[in-house]
Amino acid sequence: MSDVDAFIRFVRGLYGQPQGVVPLHAPVMGAFEKALVAEAIDSTYVSSVGAFVNRFEEAVAAFVGARHAVATVNGTAALHVALRVAGVQPGDLVVTQALTFVATANAISYCGAEPVFVDVEEETLGMDPRALQAWLRQHATVRHGACVERASGRAVRACVPMHTLGHPARMEAIAEICAEWGLALVEDAAEALGSMRHGRHAGTFGRLGVFSFNGNKVITTGGGGMIVTDDEALARRARHLTTTAKRPHAWAFEHDEVGYNYRLPNLNAAFGVAQMERLPALLASKREVAAAYAHAAQRYGWHFLPEPAGARSNYWLNALRLPDVAARDAFLQATNAVGVMTRPLWTPMHRLPMYARCRRDALELTDRLADSVVNVPSSPLPGLGE
Repeated sequence: MSDVDAFIRFVRGLYGQPQGVVPLHAPVMGAFEKALVAEAIDSTYVSSVGAFVNRFEEAVAAFVGARHAVATVNGTAALHVALRVAGVQPGDLVVTQALTFVATANAISYCGAEPVFVDVEEETLGMDPRALQAWLRQHATVRHGACVERASGRAVRACVPMHTLGHPARMEAIAEICAEWGLALVEDAAEALGSMRHGRHAGTFGRLGVFSFNGNKVITTGGGGMIVTDDEALARRARHLTTTAKRPHAWAFEHDEVGYNYRLPNLNAAFGVAQMERLPALLASKREVAAAYAHAAQRYGWHFLPEPAGARSNYWLNALRLPDVAARDAFLQATNAVGVMTRPLWTPMHRLPMYARCRRDALELTDRLADSVVNVPSSPLPGLGE
């Protein structure tokens, strides 16, 4: 039996599904979600105003240990607004990692800023603090308390690390570098709800952090996102921008700047409140799945990517690393042909046409990981949706 055949048998056995499609990550939902969504419908508050929006914000803030949370229509919108309130302006440079989902770079572009791509590290799959420091030392300086690119004089305004596949990046080191250079630290924790580093939740190391509740995340609201911060003024401004910058008034429509219609509808928030009740069980189940993959990897000689030292990952998507791009593509072809969904990592940002000319440092590890890592089925185990 080949390694791929053994993998297919293992996955089908893990999920008790001898035939049919095994999804990459399926949502878990049931009667409780239906009941709360029905309650929202009965309230007649189904859009961006309603009690469930506040309840969902409070639940997420309490879970991650942040003082404030602002719900949005999706994670990309959350990151866009977080960058805006962090001070990112048109023409700025924002340092991020090349190995990420395109939304990270897109949100920077929405601000009229330009991403700068640095490499990741093998243990965390997230931004390498050494690469961040190296790029800044080579290209930037601090003038009058602000970080600028020496060659152009453009402001280097912020840094956006992303917690890849739910594995927390080395945030203490990244935060220290950002403080040294005067960069606003905004965490893309879209994939990392439930992930911790040294007892602190991902998304809470910077001035702001963002989460996603897309249909394929650990919990879902169908579509949704969240900004978290300990800064009351930043939270207040984020809430203002996400509600079309409308000033409070009993009846008049008064807007004081260009805002965004980014607030999460109450229907989606009701779904999220129910999902937050499930979150501890979902995280526990996903760790069972990861442990099963790790055990199988020892048996079959697969290269499983575990959580980093000092971290507790939510194992949003489990991953295997294959020898090279040819082995990766053969694996993807064979598994998907029989209904076991596997996916490559994202195309690195510097390979995409709209970002190919952006500033970047050496990205050797990014390229190697992109050409060799595959995501494998990572849904919670059956039986949690009743």
